[in-house]
Amino acid sequence: MGPGPCNPYPEVIEAMGRPLLGHLDPEFIALLDETNERLRTVFRTTNPLTFPVSGTGSAGMEAAFVNVVRPGDAVVVGVNGVFGERMCDVAQRCGADVVRVEAEWGRALDPQALIDAHPSPAVIAVVHAETSTGVRNDVACLHTGHEDALVLVDCVTSLGGIPVEIDGWQVDLAYSGTQKCLGVPPGLAPLTVSERARGRIVERPSSWYLDLNMIARYVGGDGARAYHHTAPISAIYGLHAGLGALLDEGLEESWARHRSCGEALQAGLEDLGLTLFAQEGHRLPELTSVWVPTERLRDGMDEAAARRALLERYGIEVGGGLGAYAGRVWRIGCMGHTARPRNVMLLLAALEELLEV
Repeated sequence: MGPGPCNPYPEVIEAMGRPLLGHLDPEFIALLDETNERLRTVFRTTNPLTFPVSGTGSAGMEAAFVNVVRPGDAVVVGVNGVFGERMCDVAQRCGADVVRVEAEWGRALDPQALIDAHPSPAVIAVVHAETSTGVRNDVACLHTGHEDALVLVDCVTSLGGIPVEIDGWQVDLAYSGTQKCLGVPPGLAPLTVSERARGRIVERPSSWYLDLNMIARYVGGDGARAYHHTAPISAIYGLHAGLGALLDEGLEESWARHRSCGEALQAGLEDLGLTLFAQEGHRLPELTSVWVPTERLRDGMDEAAARRALLERYGIEVGGGLGAYAGRVWRIGCMGHTARPRNVMLLLAALEELLEV
């Protein structure tokens, strides 16, 4: 139940063991097209350029930035955790004039502050679900106020777990990761790009590998396929199967399951006398952050020893805090196939055994 890779859906494990096809084999191309269509459904978009980037979520982040940010562009970035900081780093490497809008870790960003941060930004970028803190940032209104600004959103920990409405929120670029709420091993970064953003793609991005001008010729689905790179066949088999399991359950039903498990976990932690870290009203159901109860751990354990005991005794992985909150906050993932009541009950029972009453 850590914030990293979750247990995959059983269908995914089976699919990834299928015999390999060539990356230009017509059967594989048909499966890739179907995977892309399933991604459109999960992203809630009709964007033709929607596909899995061959790389983890950070590759999706870099692909989003390097393709639309030019040197000197004003890029507004919301920063209230590790991945907002990473956005700033990537944008700076593209030569952007980065305008930071900050909130304290554990608190949500003010969307109006993002809109008001610059009179004419090229891009407004924000992390929807900040993995380092368990905070949900509001995205729906970011398109207002700046007609020409592209809205770029990190959906790594939100896609499949809480509502994501790319077209409804008028988001121009969004990326995710497979290992969170999609219930698929890490290695791919679903990406969707609006037609408006496609019109703003840099003619020659700094990254050859992530150049959407070239990749679109392979994944665009227009019948004119052009080789760009060797797609990770087995990983796409797994994503195809994971998206199938998610859509068979129903997207709204998956959101409800994550919400129910998250609420039960957070209520259970408070019943144990623990204090939640993320701001009330902006807590992610799929990733719960909680202050480490150091003074209540049995047998003089420190927080690292307690997490190690959870892993070795009960098979439960709990993530530690990041940055200034390392050793002070735990991050508990309850997402994808792992978001089940039995796992919530097991974790709460295990924590009760590690705590002084």
